[in-house]
Amino acid sequence: MNEDNRVLLVDDEPNVLAGLKRQLRKQFDISTATSGQEALDMVANESSFRVIVCDMRMPGMAGLEVLKRMQTLSPDTTRMMLTGNADQQTAIDAVNEGNVFRFFTKPCPAQKLATGIEAGIRQYQLVTAERELLEHTLAGSIKVLLDVLSLSDPAAFGQACRVRKWMEQFVRHMKFPHSWEFIMMAMLSTIGQVAIPREIMDRFRAGKTLTQVEAEIVSRMPETARKLIQNIPRLKSVADAVFYQAKGFDGAGFPGYEIISGQAIPLGARILRILNELAACSDAPMPTKKAFDKLRANSGPYDPFLLSEICIFFLNNDNSDEEEKRQTVEVPCSMLNVGDILVSDLETSAGHLFLASGFTITQLHVEHIRNLSKVSPLKEPVKVSRF
Repeated sequence: MNEDNRVLLVDDEPNVLAGLKRQLRKQFDISTATSGQEALDMVANESSFRVIVCDMRMPGMAGLEVLKRMQTLSPDTTRMMLTGNADQQTAIDAVNEGNVFRFFTKPCPAQKLATGIEAGIRQYQLVTAERELLEHTLAGSIKVLLDVLSLSDPAAFGQACRVRKWMEQFVRHMKFPHSWEFIMMAMLSTIGQVAIPREIMDRFRAGKTLTQVEAEIVSRMPETARKLIQNIPRLKSVADAVFYQAKGFDGAGFPGYEIISGQAIPLGARILRILNELAACSDAPMPTKKAFDKLRANSGPYDPFLLSEICIFFLNNDNSDEEEKRQTVEVPCSMLNVGDILVSDLETSAGHLFLASGFTITQLHVEHIRNLSKVSPLKEPVKVSRF
């Protein structure tokens, strides 16, 4: 079966489907469904179709409803409509509500429909290629950047590693569209710290009193982060979420000069606020009940729905089969592998933090550890979580 040209035809008239399949089968891998529910079941149970061509008027579930549901079930699939009901309102509804790429009227010449399907397949390829670029190429490039920054300030990025992992697990559980954006938000949530003098950040992390000027600098970290992220194309939503990550659901917090609260705060920012607070409450690899109790005791800053959903997910779901397959072991630094997750801090023999717990070891870290051990020994052994 050729995955590159899979097409689903939906019509309640079997004779129409048989005729179209006969005319198009040499060009495309055609599947058919005689009802909207059958079509949705096929998409849910099989690999995705490149194009779906759906009749408008069908008993049980109309074609427009099928295409609307398809947007959630298989958002990359190019949606088309083939109907004998060609009034203007039908076309308008199809485009506005069903996000239809092409609108054909019956009877439609086979070659015209084939040309439209070919265009639909190209549209699918464009959409998936763009997502591939954003999810993998761009995300990979940013990950390399953050790996480099983590070596210069491990404390700044140690917590972000745990938050990124939690964000990835939660948004995939919730099946949010464009999950890569939420993961990117967590990855870049602490990047504003790179512009703050090290001595100020060290005093801030140690809980020491800051001057008014220093406190103002620290409070504006999200603003600094947004300015940095805005230089990267296609990341406006990520930049906005990072900017508002300290804004409470009740409207309190930075930026104090903007009157915004509740649902008006970007979804990613509301999730980040909760996950950041959970990470600040405990060094544990996963959020703890004690940390959730602390947040619930002062719930004003947190979206109540999200706080409840995040709590249910992390406390009631055993944190996925992947976690169960990992083991915590002690290993010498020379035996650290790419993919190991630090359970304890990795420090030099002089007590300086090299990498904070929560970091996932990358090839860059392995190379740096190998070079560092030649001139400045590290404390041995180190605890890691690995498969």
